[in-house]
Parts: sequence; C-alpha cells; structure tokens
Amino acid sequence: MNIFEDANRRQIANRRNIDFILHILFVLATSIGVVALCALIVDIVVDGVARLQPELFTEFPSRKAENSGMKSALVGTIYMLIIMAPISFIFGVGAAIYLEEYAKKGWLTRLIQLNISTLAGVPSIVYGILGLALFVRLMSLEKSLIAGALTMTLLVLPIIIVSAQEAIRAVPKSRRDASFALGATKWQTVSRSVMPSAIPGILTGVILAMSRAIGETAPLVMIGALTYVAFLPDGLKDSFTVIPIQVYNWLSKPQIEFKELAASGIIVLLVLLLLMNLSAILLRNKYQKNV
Repeated sequence: MNIFEDANRRQIANRRNIDFILHILFVLATSIGVVALCALIVDIVVDGVARLQPELFTEFPSRKAENSGMKSALVGTIYMLIIMAPISFIFGVGAAIYLEEYAKKGWLTRLIQLNISTLAGVPSIVYGILGLALFVRLMSLEKSLIAGALTMTLLVLPIIIVSAQEAIRAVPKSRRDASFALGATKWQTVSRSVMPSAIPGILTGVILAMSRAIGETAPLVMIGALTYVAFLPDGLKDSFTVIPIQVYNWLSKPQIEFKELAASGIIVLLVLLLLMNLSAILLRNKYQKNV
C-alpha cells in the first residue's frame, strides 16, 4: 500500500513541477512581449511628443520640417474610412447572412467558406496588386481616393464576413425556432430575432477591421497613392494620402526633424486606433445589455 501511495505522491509532485515550469515560461513569454511593446511606445513618445503641436494638424506637408504637418494625410484617412465603412458593412454582413441563413450546406458553400477564410490570411500586398489591376487599370479609376477605398474594402471584407458569421452562428437555434413557431418568415426571423443578438459581435468585427485598414500601407503604395500631397481631395477621383504613407515619407528623409515628425504621426495613429477599439468595446457592451 505504501508503495502505491509513494508512487502517487511522486506523480502528483511531478505534475505540479511541470505546471510551475510552464507557468513561469508563459509569464516570461508574456513579459518579453509587453516589455518590448512598452519600450517601443516610450521611444516613440519621447521622440514625437514635442512635435504634437496644433500645426501638425493644420499644416500641409512641406520640404522644411518646421513647416510640415499632416493635414492632408489626416483628412485622407477620414475620407477613406467614410467611404470604406458603409461599403464593407453592406457587402460583408450581407454575405455573412446569406452564407449562414440562406445558402444550402453543400460542397459549393464549403468551398466558398474555405476561400473566404484563406483570403482573411492573405498578405495585404496581394490586395494592393488586385486593386491595381482591377480598380486602377481595368476600371480606370487612376490613383484616386475611391480606388484606394475600394482596395482597402477588398482587404477587410474577408475579416468582416468571418467575424459576422461567427456572431450569427453564436445566436442560439432556439431563438430561430421560437420565431418560426410564431409564424414569422425567414427574413423576419433573421432581421428581428437573429440580428439584434448578433449585432454586438458584428459591429466589433467591423470596427476592428477598420482599425486594421487605417494602419495598412502596402496596398495603397501598390496602387500608387502619393507620398507628398499638399492639398485636400475635392472629389472621389482626386489624389490622396493617408497617415501611414505620410509617416513612411517622413521616415525616408535623412533629417532628424522628420524622424520626430514621423514619431508624432505614429502617436496620432495609435490614438486613433485606441479610440476605435474603445468604441468597439463600448458598442458591444451597450448592445449586449439591450439583447
């Protein structure tokens, strides 16, 4: 009996030791990531906080660092979001509703689903090449604001479709059954029973996808977005620039003053991303209370 008890104690002690070692390993891995991120943010803030003056937002880019600002990049980013958000929402959520609620579960649906999931992980430069071929050359939209917004819409569509599908799939089947039992049609069930429960998850996915889009540079560089724009776009077919491209332009210059401007641009972009992520959390919490 003592032999079995000793063996059992040693087995429990070994498990606890392994658990302790893995715990230390996970804490160490997390700490390395957090410390590296904090060091990066502190370095950027130290370099760029002095340039966070009103002139940064009210002046156009200039060849002289002391006169340079990011007004055109900030306005271009906002314009692109305004164009991109409704298009992405309509097509992305519409596709998710069709795939989850209307499409027959066959090989074709599974093939489409597999392609959408694969597209969500494709590098962003590929969408830039697609946007260049489709919008800039085939549709002759040139290096315009609408071409940039449509290219970024392609980039975020798979993410929105996948997140919206997950949100719709999470709605209990009993809600649909109860709606059908009361005599509701398919669309009435989807619009009045499924979507109110799924909308918090859908909005969160859409906002996080928008956050990714405003931080991307490669697709816009690929379609030929300008790095130096000293005017505001007056129409959809005007040239434009965005914050990441402006930061890239400043970083490519050798003067230390432009490096500081690039750091201040990164701070503005980070604040914008944090505000969007915060709004996603607030929207999700608000609608979850109403469900």
